[in-house]
Amino acid sequence: MNIFGIGLPEMAVIMVVALLIFGPKKLPEVGRSLGKAIRGFQEASKEFQNEFQKEASQLEEAVKTTAELEPKQLEALKVENESTSASQKNQA
Repeated sequence: MNIFGIGLPEMAVIMVVALLIFGPKKLPEVGRSLGKAIRGFQEASKEFQNEFQKEASQLEEAVKTTAELEPKQLEALKVENESTSASQKNQA
């Protein structure tokens, strides 16, 4: 049995040390707290992963839309962006 790279003998030593440090009454509370922390970390990780995938799909859609534009439309967008950036430089 190998959990997080820790074998059964190492796990037993960790449990004995935890029992000695926290005592039999506090050990369940510590276990629950640790479990809640791990669950919160997993939820945050999943949320981050979902947000990352959503942003990646939006970026992919933007690239597809840009690729589908006619060359004239693309040139018009470039000119518009250049004029916008030039006006922003003049304001600064």
